[in-house]
Amino acid sequence: MTLRLEILTIEHKLFDDQVDMVIAPGTEGLLGILPRHTPLLTGLTFGELQIKQEGQEDQYFAIGGGFMEVRPHHVIVMADSAERSEEIDVSQAQEARQRAEELLAKGNSQDTAEAETAFKRSQMRLKVANQRRLKRK
Repeated sequence: MTLRLEILTIEHKLFDDQVDMVIAPGTEGLLGILPRHTPLLTGLTFGELQIKQEGQEDQYFAIGGGFMEVRPHHVIVMADSAERSEEIDVSQAQEARQRAEELLAKGNSQDTAEAETAFKRSQMRLKVANQRRLKRK
């Protein structure tokens, strides 16, 4: 038995397929979703979303917050940002982290919240990209 998973961002639909399990970064911790799960609506935080499909290598996505709606046979992830692990540009993420660190070091209160979000996003992207590389070795 499987469930349908859709991963959506404002820009596009990133994923739409039948899966065996979804592991998502909920605001209260990691959530494991299997077919026939109790209906749920929850917030998502910065983190890694993992998809398990029988006979295939697990897929990983860097998620930058949002919401997830769970129904017994259908999960919809509405992410503020989402990227497949293999599409993450590591050098770009490192540069973004460096820019965010510089803004945070300046201590300008107007830019602090934006810099903190950029820093969290770049850290999460680097973590997901590095984990993908380690798992493939």
